[in-house]
Amino acid sequence: MKVLAILYQGREHAKEEPRLLGTVENELGLRQWLESQGHEFVVTHDKEGDNSEFDKQLPDTDILITTPFHPGYLTAERIAKAKKLKLCVTAGVGSDHIDLPSANKAKLTVAEVTGSNVVSVAEHVVMDILVLLRNFIPAHEQVVRGDWDVAEAAKRAYDLEGKVIGTVGAGRIGYRVLQRLKPFDCKELLYYDYQPLPEAAAKEVGARRVEKLEDMLSQCDVVTINCPLHEKTLGLFNKELLSHMKKGAILVNTARGAIVDRDALVDAVNSGQVSAYAGDVWYPQPAPRDHPWRTMPYNGMTPHYSGTTLDAQARYAAGTKDILERFFKGEPQIPENLIVQNGEFASKAYVQPTKALS
Repeated sequence: MKVLAILYQGREHAKEEPRLLGTVENELGLRQWLESQGHEFVVTHDKEGDNSEFDKQLPDTDILITTPFHPGYLTAERIAKAKKLKLCVTAGVGSDHIDLPSANKAKLTVAEVTGSNVVSVAEHVVMDILVLLRNFIPAHEQVVRGDWDVAEAAKRAYDLEGKVIGTVGAGRIGYRVLQRLKPFDCKELLYYDYQPLPEAAAKEVGARRVEKLEDMLSQCDVVTINCPLHEKTLGLFNKELLSHMKKGAILVNTARGAIVDRDALVDAVNSGQVSAYAGDVWYPQPAPRDHPWRTMPYNGMTPHYSGTTLDAQARYAAGTKDILERFFKGEPQIPENLIVQNGEFASKAYVQPTKALS
């Protein structure tokens, strides 16, 4: 079979650190194993435009592997051209770069390595919250410039203790964020989700469910987005919803960039409705050089790397190999890893069909 992987470039960093498995240089550690079984393995980072390697290789590809960090957007048009495609694997978590309704129509199997990055992302969320609350980036930039102005740094610095924190989504990542916030003695931990946490889990973290999103946002000093991207969350944080946030609250998004309206957020930060924004997700990815979030004031943005720590890469590389091995042997996939199969949605996270992004 022909296996095509769309991965990100590691360049000299991948040579220095072989545990950067998600790179085109280190190939998820799969080449020797795949080729020993007689499979063809093509790896590229070139994924944009009709003349990209992605588009050239796709028509006779049997298995596609891509990551959320450098996604190969598998649109309806590309699926229509991929006549031999049978399996799409996300090396990581989040398969919204695939047109899932079209994948269902084509009877493709879409799988991801569920849980491979949940700890990594949850830790990143807490870091982002602290970075923004403590006004860390401007304070650090002072030192780099050779300046020393304590008042300038301290005038936007706050403690996490005593604040109200809310998460949009309390699944695998959102719940772990709540767990990690509990020791900070926040005033209250809130969550908004389509279903309540089990009673024991909610009691463990001391979190209270708010049934209406606008009500939760109006109470929070900090809001963190930890829900999947689908039709109901695409552009969810638009001008109207951002207006319901407590004025001066901070917003952290490590879920998907398209959940937040790009220009509405810039306006909200410039007006002070949102005091600061951090995260590592953009749309599209890589983000264009002129993306306004890059230069927006009081931002803590980074490239999409929260879920691709070296520890996470070991987990999602191993998980990708397991998915492939089960496929080759005709064995059932781990149910939690399945997104679509046999023309149906297999995961509750994707009950609402993902709208194709262009």
